[in-house]
Amino acid sequence: MLRLDLTHAKLNKDLATYQKQVTTLHEALMNKTCKGNDYVGWVEWPNQYDRDELVKILEESKKVRENADVLLVCGIGGSYLGARAVIEMVNGLYSKSKPEVIFIGNTFSSTYIAQVLKYIEGKSVYCNVISKSGTTTETALAFRLIKQFIEKTYGKAEAKNRIYATTDAHKGTLKNIAEKEGYVTFNIPDDIGGRFSVITAVGLFPIAVAGIDIEALLLGTKKAYEDFSSSDLKQNIAYQYAVARRILQDAGKDVEMLVSYELQMVMFAEWWKQLFGESEGKNGLGILPTSANFSTDLHSLGQFVQDGKKVLFETVLVVDKPTLDIEFPSDEENLDQMNYLASKKLSWVNEMARLGTLEAHEVTGNVANIMIHLQDMSAETFGYLAYFFFRACAMTVLLLDVNPFDQPGVEIYKKNMFKLLGK
Repeated sequence: MLRLDLTHAKLNKDLATYQKQVTTLHEALMNKTCKGNDYVGWVEWPNQYDRDELVKILEESKKVRENADVLLVCGIGGSYLGARAVIEMVNGLYSKSKPEVIFIGNTFSSTYIAQVLKYIEGKSVYCNVISKSGTTTETALAFRLIKQFIEKTYGKAEAKNRIYATTDAHKGTLKNIAEKEGYVTFNIPDDIGGRFSVITAVGLFPIAVAGIDIEALLLGTKKAYEDFSSSDLKQNIAYQYAVARRILQDAGKDVEMLVSYELQMVMFAEWWKQLFGESEGKNGLGILPTSANFSTDLHSLGQFVQDGKKVLFETVLVVDKPTLDIEFPSDEENLDQMNYLASKKLSWVNEMARLGTLEAHEVTGNVANIMIHLQDMSAETFGYLAYFFFRACAMTVLLLDVNPFDQPGVEIYKKNMFKLLGK
């Protein structure tokens, strides 16, 4: 389902030199004695997720699919990035799947919010508001506007059937609102942080509304759990990747660029950046996570990668089987001089671009490349890949002796913003 290739990674140390540390940290993670152990519920989630809530998610998502033109997913950070990553990766960017899923509550942009509210006029609108506390400002601001829109359009009684709240099971502002208004609710587990929550109701409900098989997604996480159950670096590719990152940073590579050759993977990279940036960027430590989509970004960022300061390495997501393919046609006049590609599959052209870029960056540019091969862009593959990165992220950050599961720096901008807003 997933294959890791480190033959282009230019590692100057043997992975095995980290085995003792990895074994100790693996045991601490599995025994819940590692740093940040209050938030390691995701580790056993593939085996212990709430089956009853899964049934509820499937039932309610079916209702929305049958009645909605638009589902507004109102959330920010881990409350939206994972779901959007899955929906775009699996369905593509121009899917005919209904209802349309639109993400809001992730920005203060007046133009964006106003355009969304204008766009949904005359459509059958449902909303899934996602927040553990209910006080995240971007989300709370958008939700008040959406709530009033739905109540004005459909009436108070019908509004409660069109709004779903994913929040804390017991407390918080959103939980109180949901109980008062009578919304159907889904639970955010206490021991799973936002950036690890895509495999919970946070991601699963909107993903299911988009017509994607969430049981297959969870099956992917279970397969990954089984494959990454050992601390042995010869077997566990998630830990191999985790250690390779530490070796590369020790060699002066402070930037990691996640690269894909599929446009529908762009939001996956955005999800990945939160996972690693929020987990690792603490105490003056960590690798800066960036991303690019090739060949598109080779025409904008390729020059720096090839000839710029040698501060980065690339981690390339290679999709071995594209969702769709096209054969390039022949043209009798050949005015564009493109007949040399006639009868070739576009996936083959994309692969040749990848191999040419790999040689240019690795050999000529001296840029280390980690290759992660995915069998396809299915829901099951996403589940497997997400869990791969969960395990790798936890290990690579614990190797820094840092808590991977908190985000104290995020609160500083909020305090300054509240002061300026007069809260």
